[in-house]
Amino acid sequence: MSTTTPPPPPDPVPSTPEIFPPAEEAELLTQSTSEKTSANKIFSTGDYSSAIQGYEKALATCPTYLEYDIAVLRSNIAACHLKLAEWKDAVESATQALEALDRVDPPTEVGKRNGDQGAEIEEVDDAAEVRISALSRTGHSIQDVHKLRTKALLRRAKARREVGGWASLQGSLEDYQMLSRPPCSHSLTGMDHKTVQAALRELPPRLEETKNQEMAEMMGKLKGLGNSILKPFGLSTENFQFTKDEKSGGYSMNFNQGGS
Repeated sequence: MSTTTPPPPPDPVPSTPEIFPPAEEAELLTQSTSEKTSANKIFSTGDYSSAIQGYEKALATCPTYLEYDIAVLRSNIAACHLKLAEWKDAVESATQALEALDRVDPPTEVGKRNGDQGAEIEEVDDAAEVRISALSRTGHSIQDVHKLRTKALLRRAKARREVGGWASLQGSLEDYQMLSRPPCSHSLTGMDHKTVQAALRELPPRLEETKNQEMAEMMGKLKGLGNSILKPFGLSTENFQFTKDEKSGGYSMNFNQGGS
């Protein structure tokens, strides 16, 4: 009996966020800003854990479509995690900040390749239009988005670098590469510019070293697994010789009957 494969589900349509009446929006934003101001004061005292709680209270009252204000709070939380050396949490919070900014100022595919997060958008859907309108209504601009994106990228790049490991270091390098190009580079301070340039020099060799180390560890584990499988047949991974092609980086395999 033949069966018909169902068609793939359609791509999700971006949902248009619910907009509060002006008076209610202003009241909620005022409450959120008050909580943020209080959290900023706590941050300045060095009590970063309590500051995180304050920023989270601010998030709870901030309308979800005010993406810029949400990104500020997420970026501030990332700053707290950096101070606490909670690197993975810092990466997560900075990423959430960047995702919020992307919903206001979505990068095109060309913009992604060129590192231009402020590239012109060919078409704006209803959800993006709502968020862009809210950005203007709350007194912010796309230039503010670019500046905040730069700050969040700096925080995520540092946190990824501290996490270490091949994947995180690669992500850190990509963040620093984006920071080195417009529009982010226009928002860098002199000190930040030096930090970015130093990272672009230091990360590639560290990344290559970490990559080789992790590959060697992975091959060791695979070899152990292979030996456990081949042992009942009187074979081992020594019977199989792998030769690396230096041009392509790939490997070819030969069977060696005389292997131990």
